[in-house]
Amino acid sequence: MTAIRALVETSAYVDDLDHAEAFYRDVLGLEPIGKEMGRHVFFRVGASDVLLLFLAEETLKGAQLPAHGATGPTHFALGIAAADLDAWRKRLERHGVSIEKEVEWPRGGTSLYFRDPSGNSVELITPGLWGLPSGW
Repeated sequence: MTAIRALVETSAYVDDLDHAEAFYRDVLGLEPIGKEMGRHVFFRVGASDVLLLFLAEETLKGAQLPAHGATGPTHFALGIAAADLDAWRKRLERHGVSIEKEVEWPRGGTSLYFRDPSGNSVELITPGLWGLPSGW
């Protein structure tokens, strides 16, 4: 048996799919790759990852897949190039998104934390924190 090779999908739960889609598409520049009205919208992240945004009230029903969901805000990080950090600060500001916290990590990398329209904690992080090859 071979080892697990990748984390393919990351999911978050949102209150309003239209607001979430606009935020992740227009503010963060992610490409939508799938949508089911009233249930989910999916985005390509980089070359091979997918961000799944669900309405928990629908996914908790377990109609199409095993039931899943979450209560309260969640957290995930999206990788950016270190050279783009200032451009991302300006882009978020231009879209009226407040940076909640900026952290320079002792092991390397810088993180910008902010909230999506549903209150999820989104982090933009530059390479270095985990000591892993970034590929971004």
